[in-house]
Amino acid sequence: MIQRHVFGTVFALESAIAGFVFLVVLALLGHAVVRRRAGRGPAASPRPERPVLERYYVGVLTAFAVFLVAWTAWQNHQEHRPPERAPEPVDVMGFQWCWQFSYPNSPVKRSVTGLCRGRDLPTLVVPTGRPVQLRLTSKDVIHSLWIPDLRYKMDAFPDHVNTFTLTLDHEGRWRGRCAEFCGERHYSMDFWIKAVSPQEYERFLHGQAVGTGAGTVT
Repeated sequence: MIQRHVFGTVFALESAIAGFVFLVVLALLGHAVVRRRAGRGPAASPRPERPVLERYYVGVLTAFAVFLVAWTAWQNHQEHRPPERAPEPVDVMGFQWCWQFSYPNSPVKRSVTGLCRGRDLPTLVVPTGRPVQLRLTSKDVIHSLWIPDLRYKMDAFPDHVNTFTLTLDHEGRWRGRCAEFCGERHYSMDFWIKAVSPQEYERFLHGQAVGTGAGTVT
């Protein structure tokens, strides 16, 4: 689950730097306020500029900016490294107001969908330890496939295919939802993503069930 790891690392570091800068600025501001209130009408400085201080200030900001850009770019590269093997394709279609997951490599033309009402949520089944390429499109309006716990989100457009590759390293089930307002029942447009062992995934491709919540199989 490299996506979630990279997101957490970048977010934690950038939050720490932002917090540090905020505390420094707050401390300098507090020092200036206390010093002025403690003084007895300090006279204004006759110097219109402080070039050394300004150069130091600009240099520190530039160093922070360069570091953050380089760090983020490197982490983005780590996140999007080419997979070592050909990814398993899954066709994902959003429609008002649910999802359809189709498996081109399935010998029985496996497809999963649902009504997105109550417990009738479709399940996107993927194998653990293998890259999976989601080929995302829409049947009608713009939708957005979002898996909050795994930090994945991508828009689905009509007459266009967006792709991204994910690899899940352990079994589990996570809830996904539509993150783009798409009409009256947008709020209910949820689904499950379920990671199973490669052996169970092969059985799933051949038409066997993988537990509850798999929606309607066609």
